[in-house]
Order: sequence, then structure tokens, then C-alpha cells
Amino acid sequence: MKNILIPTNFSKNCDKAALLGIEMAKLYNSEIHFLHLMKTPVNWVKLDKLKEKRYPETLKQIGIAKEALRALEKIAEREGLKCRTFLQYDAGHADILEHSGHFHHDFIITGSTGTNGVIREMTGSNVEKIVRKANAPVIVVKDEKVTFPFKNIVFVSDFKEDITNAFKQVISIANECEARIHLLRINTETDFNNIELGLNPIKQLLQKFPDLKNFSMAVYNEPSVETGINTFVKQQPVDLITMVTHGKTGFLNLFSKSIAEGVTNHSTLPVMTIHI
Repeated sequence: MKNILIPTNFSKNCDKAALLGIEMAKLYNSEIHFLHLMKTPVNWVKLDKLKEKRYPETLKQIGIAKEALRALEKIAEREGLKCRTFLQYDAGHADILEHSGHFHHDFIITGSTGTNGVIREMTGSNVEKIVRKANAPVIVVKDEKVTFPFKNIVFVSDFKEDITNAFKQVISIANECEARIHLLRINTETDFNNIELGLNPIKQLLQKFPDLKNFSMAVYNEPSVETGINTFVKQQPVDLITMVTHGKTGFLNLFSKSIAEGVTNHSTLPVMTIHI
């Protein structure tokens, strides 16, 4: 993991995401980028200094944003990290993706508020748009306190397709954190089956990773994937929920069209999605 992107609007959860990003960067000795997107009343990039003075409130907001970015940069530098900050104007979610693509980030970490409806961050961009389209893994930090290093990571899948590369990334984080991986399959009402049979595809995946020792397996029959995850979280300590996304549809067709939005929206725990 060479570099990490942290888009932020300086909210409480984005600040938690920033601190998580700094801790992960320390673990991997990564460079860290802080990115803030700002709406401006006009095309700010094309304004000269004289015309900028016509918008004193915008100038004030820009000053506050630069100061906040500098504060994050100082925290990272005190931890011995290489850090860069970016302030972009009139930007939306596409700018985050373009920025990440340009710098080839290995990870994106951001914060979002709310546990119902559509979660939003930065300048009102829908977090799921970033989750769906980002080539790098994305961690969304929510309301619950972030525990790091992660000690218990749940990897949710139906294990019906090749998710080897995605699982390698989960193992990489688990190894660095000395965490236990809980492999979880949720059978919904359309595919309820024998628990032992449900374990078979998980065991087939694990055959590719004979050195993996610190793990558990579980299969739940539940009305929905979200319900199954919630049940598991109530029964087991979990610091991070991980799953995969598909770029073509933007959703997890492992389960249902709405699962990425539902889990990311409603979970109070950090959720990591990995593009396959």
C-alpha cells in the first residue's frame, strides 16, 4: 500500500477517517493525501486576485479549508508520514475518482454521517457513487468508534464466484493488524440451505490460502443480507465489515441490487468495499 487518499469535509466522521488513514499509513509506511472539495459561486480557478475580493464569504471559507487541511497535514507529519493536501473547487464525486486515478491510490478512506436514508459527505456527493466506481478499496467510517488496529474483520460473500484477489487484500490487512477474519455467508429466503452445504464454497476458497490460520466460518439463513450481518455483529466482536463490489452494475450482485447501499448506509461500523 503505497498511498492513501482521504477525501474530507472536516466533519466528525471524516476526522475519524483521517485518523484511521494516518494509522494505516503508519502501518504500511504509505504516503497520505487529504482532499477537500469546495463549491464556489463562480469558476474560482479562472478568477484573478482582484475579482476574488468580490466574494468575501467564499474567500473566508477557502481560508478555513486551507487551515483545516494544514492541521491534518501537521498531524501526519508528526507521525513521520509523507503527506500532501489538495483543495478542489466546484467538485463532485467524479473529481475524487479522477484524483484517485491520477495518483493511483491504493486505498480511499472517508467518513459519512447518518445511519438511514442516503449517506452523504464532502459537497453532498453520494458515498455509494465513490464505492461503486473507485478502483481502489474504499473504507467508509460511520458513527461508531473506530478500533484500530482491527482485531476482528468479517468478510461477507456468497462465495460463488472467484473473489481470490479481493480476499488477498483482506488477508493483507488482517496480517498487518494480527486480526481474525470471520468468513460469513448469508443465505436469504431464496436460497436457504443446509448450513454444512453452505460452508463448502467457503472451504474451497480457503484451500487457496493454506497458511491462513486465524479465521472462522459461519453461514446464516436470514431474511436479508443486512439482517444476517446485524445478527453476526451482535454475536461477535467486529471492527470492520468487508465485501466486494462489481464495477459494471455498481452493486453487489453477490446478494441483491441494493446491498451495497443498504449495508453502507445503515451500518454504524466501518465498511470496506473491494472492486472486482
